[in-house]
Amino acid sequence: MMPGRKELLQQIQAIEFMALELNLYLDTHPEDHRALCEYNQYTRQLKALKDEFQRSYGPLSNFGTAFSQFPWRWIQDPWPWEEE
Repeated sequence: MMPGRKELLQQIQAIEFMALELNLYLDTHPEDHRALCEYNQYTRQLKALKDEFQRSYGPLSNFGTAFSQFPWRWIQDPWPWEEE
């Protein structure tokens, strides 16, 4: 069963947090192979989640990261950061 809009956004936020934390860690520990593998795993997962969200609910940002279906979907409410 496909997660709903809110659940997908929560998953995206959680995976983005993990990728960001690993990115910061790798800035100071570039030789940590395990951390780099985890970072790449989270990055692949994040891309898949974002692609799934954008196919179902429209773009997550206003330009350059996703195609838009017709009509232009960026202006449709709610925007990703306006979730309740």
